Amino acid sequence: MKVVILCGGKGTRLSEKTENIPKPLVEVGDKPILWHIMKIYAHYGFNDFILLVGYKGDLIENYFTTNSHKEDSWNVKIVDTGLKSNKAERIMKAKDLIMEDGENEFLLAYGDDVSDVDIGKVLEFHKEKNKTVTLTAINPVSNYGIIHINDDDEITSFEEKPLMKEYINGGFSVISKTIFDHIKPGMELEDEVYKSLARQNGIVAFKYGGFWKSMNTLKDNIELNELWANEKPPWMVWKNVE
Repeated sequence: MKVVILCGGKGTRLSEKTENIPKPLVEVGDKPILWHIMKIYAHYGFNDFILLVGYKGDLIENYFTTNSHKEDSWNVKIVDTGLKSNKAERIMKAKDLIMEDGENEFLLAYGDDVSDVDIGKVLEFHKEKNKTVTLTAINPVSNYGIIHINDDDEITSFEEKPLMKEYINGGFSVISKTIFDHIKPGMELEDEVYKSLARQNGIVAFKYGGFWKSMNTLKDNIELNELWANEKPPWMVWKNVE
């Protein structure tokens, strides 16, 4: 089954790291975050990767070809989807590659999220629900501490950066190939395609309460590196660091 990873954005919120390299190559430990994401998928037996590149995509291609950093079992194909393409357009530009196997679905990931979610269980859930798209929905950690206030406006307690009650799209999605029937020229993936599917009851959420973190800012990168410095960081579902 194809694993499609969106790697084309500029990563402007991580500009301290992305002036010279694309965000998927920003390192956590001594490996790019893209490598960590691919290791997660490979652990569950998904080794057939399509990387949709754009900004400084040649550096991603060089990483996996010239320097031979990919694992022996990985089949990695690079698709240059342009600098200005949105996510849906990037996926459409890889349609032929995505469709070439005999599977009904493909897996979609963002190039900046790590998690310990069981990809196999997300796939099983998707097949059970029989919808066009299954998203891994997570409760993010609030960026701020919160205060609890009673009816008399008295502060009763403080809570440091709790999990939010709302869900967000955590990526690690399973998508039926009928998605291509829903993508029209110029449409954006989340803002248009997914919203249209939601109106048609064609998209479901795999609710996940385990570890998930996105690397959007320098602070996120520092926190991920601190976690990686531990004996076993929470997203390392494989056994050993190589």
